Amino acid sequence: VQLQASGGGLVQAGGSLRLSCAASGRTFSIYSMGWFRQAPGKEREFVGVILKWSGDSTYYADSVKGRFTISRDNAQNTVYLQMDRMKPQDTAVYYCAASPSGNYYYAASYAYWGQGTLVTVSS
Repeated sequence: VQLQASGGGLVQAGGSLRLSCAASGRTFSIYSMGWFRQAPGKEREFVGVILKWSGDSTYYADSVKGRFTISRDNAQNTVYLQMDRMKPQDTAVYYCAASPSGNYYYAASYAYWGQGTLVTVSS
């Protein structure tokens, strides 16, 4: 499975940005499509996930709940992360990741990773 993330950039606080993650290869094996982020000097943290075989259920970190939304386009094998009402503390490199398991919270559960895209939120 190959993942290609895109859509990062600079946005002002309160603004919106949408990230995309295009998957190719053995995508039928993917159960969880997750988003993680890593701010400078911090560990990579879970942002949210969409689960393939659970009616596209989504789960989010408390820090982004109500502001971020994950969706998918099955025809395009693409997952999106819509980020609204952004805050400076959302500044990080964002990664999409794919896992064949439903243990979605931990980065170690994900076998495939995109290259990361930088999101900067100015105050």
